[in-house]
Order: sequence, then C-alpha cells, then structure tokens
Amino acid sequence: MIVKGKYKYSYSTINLKSHIAKRFRHFSKKIAPSHSETLEKIMDFFEWHGLTSFDEFAQNLLEEILNNRKRTEKSIKRTEAAIAIIRDIEITQTRPNNAMLLSLFGEGTRQEKPIRREKKLIKKDPEKNKEIEITVPKIRYERLTDKLNRTVRDFQHVLDSAKVVKKGFGKAYLKLELTENELEKYKKKLRDITGGE
Repeated sequence: MIVKGKYKYSYSTINLKSHIAKRFRHFSKKIAPSHSETLEKIMDFFEWHGLTSFDEFAQNLLEEILNNRKRTEKSIKRTEAAIAIIRDIEITQTRPNNAMLLSLFGEGTRQEKPIRREKKLIKKDPEKNKEIEITVPKIRYERLTDKLNRTVRDFQHVLDSAKVVKKGFGKAYLKLELTENELEKYKKKLRDITGGE
C-alpha cells in the first residue's frame, strides 16, 4: 500500500491487538524514531544472539551468557599470561642491564639485600637510644665466629685445668695445672684479641 506524499518508501500493514499496538508505540519512542527501525533493531538483536523461538528463549539466552563468560575468562587468562611474561622480562633482563649500565657510568649499584646486619645501641642521649645498623662482610663474620669459638675452647681448657686446693689453715686457692708454654700461648692469644693492650 502506498500513500502519496506521506512516506518515501512502500509499507504494509500488520494486524495487532490494540493494547499490544499501544505498548509497542510507547516502546518504539524510546528505541528509534520510527516503528520500522525499532522492529529492525529487535530482529537484529535476536538474530545476532541466536535466539530463535520463545520456547527456547531462556535456554538460548543462558547459553549466550555462558559463551560470553567463557570469552571473558579466556581474555583474563591471556592478560594475566602477558603480565607474567612482562614481569619475567623485567626481572631477568631489564634489572641486570640497568645495574650493568649504572656500574659502567660509575653510579654505583646499591645492594638490595645486605649479607649480614649487626645492630648496636649507642647511648648519646640518656633519653633517646638511637639504633645504628652496621653491615659486616660474610668472610669477616665467619673469621670472627671462628676466633670466638677457639677462644671459648681455650677458656674452657683453662677452667678445666684449674683445681681448688684446700689447706688445713687459711683460705682455699686455685691451682692451674698448665705448662709454662701453654700459659704463654694463652697470654699471646689474649694480647692478639685485645689488640696488645
């Protein structure tokens, strides 16, 4: 049916119940300027989502939602994999290269994890105790530990060789059962430890 002067295109009529026609007109005003465009958008929506009939509407919609969720999960996994690759590149390639460049230009690299830290409290103010961290190289630490162990063994030997002697009259005294050479050896070690004081 063609009406002269009103429309530039041909159209046909569809019989609808009056309350459905009113509802569609109200709905059509929100979607598009003409009823034809509204119907076309609705049909495109159903075809694009693969929705065929009203009996299968809920099932088809659920399948479409699940497919979208699977696509989203795949894209999230891909994004996480890309982030992991970038982090690995940063750790294995970028940081060592930056450290080498800084050392070449004399910037001096800073140690991220010191080998050994020793904490000492120094009292400058009676009210405030300031904590100072001192870093000791591992080799020096091991040498000092070894020296301490040897000193403890020597001191234990001296204590073991000390005997209590009780007299009939007077106070008891200690007697060291050491040779002169052992005594000189321990004196020399003690001087070396204390710095000759």
